[in-house]
Amino acid sequence: MKNCFLIFIVFLFFSCANSKAIDSRSDSLLNKYSKSINEADLRKHLYIIASDSMEGRQTGSIGQKYAGRYLINQYKRNEIAPAANTTDYLQFIPSSALKTRGGQFLDSSENIAAFIKGSEKPDEIIVLSAHYDHVGVKNGIIFNGADDDGSGTVALLEIAKAFKEAQKDGHGPKRSILFLHVTGEEHGLLGSKFYSENPLYPLENTISDINIDMIGRRDADHSQSNNYVYVIGAERLSTDLLNIVIAANEKSSKIDLDFRYTENNDPSRYYTRSDHYNFAKNGIPSVFFFNGVHADYHKSTDTVDKIEFDALTKRSQLAFAVAWELANRENRITVDKK
Repeated sequence: MKNCFLIFIVFLFFSCANSKAIDSRSDSLLNKYSKSINEADLRKHLYIIASDSMEGRQTGSIGQKYAGRYLINQYKRNEIAPAANTTDYLQFIPSSALKTRGGQFLDSSENIAAFIKGSEKPDEIIVLSAHYDHVGVKNGIIFNGADDDGSGTVALLEIAKAFKEAQKDGHGPKRSILFLHVTGEEHGLLGSKFYSENPLYPLENTISDINIDMIGRRDADHSQSNNYVYVIGAERLSTDLLNIVIAANEKSSKIDLDFRYTENNDPSRYYTRSDHYNFAKNGIPSVFFFNGVHADYHKSTDTVDKIEFDALTKRSQLAFAVAWELANRENRITVDKK
């Protein structure tokens, strides 16, 4: 009996040591690939996505299609495949599905979807979403939408590139990742609504959505520092997701996490105002990263020269770290709240 007890203690010791070694290795890989998300590449992409040539990326416009083509070309360059059931990365949305809050129908448009297949649990899907539309041209003035949501759009490109580099080196992800650039957000979350009703992959296999909408600036409540991000909705459906966000931040960006807008009684209702909500409504744990509104919100002055690329980089790295943990953890996160 004593020998059996000693064997058990030895086994437990080596199991714990091995587990710590695995965790340390995963953290090292996270740090390595997170660093591939850098200011220079984010800047390069954003100066194109939010340029005058994109004409404010109004839903269904030629300018938005130019922006979409640029995104697709980047995914092709990085050898990241199109998602299933798309045509050259495009999920077509007819005009009849793009009815604005005012009752008008927009021109037909497209969601753009790229995909990295998981190595061990390919049928479980993590979605990273950002809207690539903005409000177009008004009275001859271009609304470039550099922060809203050019910042989230280019973050997705860089996060996808980081995961692809890891995959090429033989490091996962274990679960599949869908990089979803949605259209029509400015008119009522229309692109993400269409996706939720016509998913490229079954919603029951979608374990989480990480939504990135405006992460390149600061708001008046953080005038002294941009070292923060608002975290909205992480705990609404899953305690696991909240804990993952907090732990991932400690392993990566170490920025201040501001949870003030996640409460049910938040008068701004940000939880319902970006594309993650169409996933959350379907019981999918979702988190929304956001820098808050500023004086240039929805104005022609939301331009690239005002983007704080150090903040954009850290927030992009945080989103990557959360996705990394969701993709590579042993168990799927649980939905423990309604």
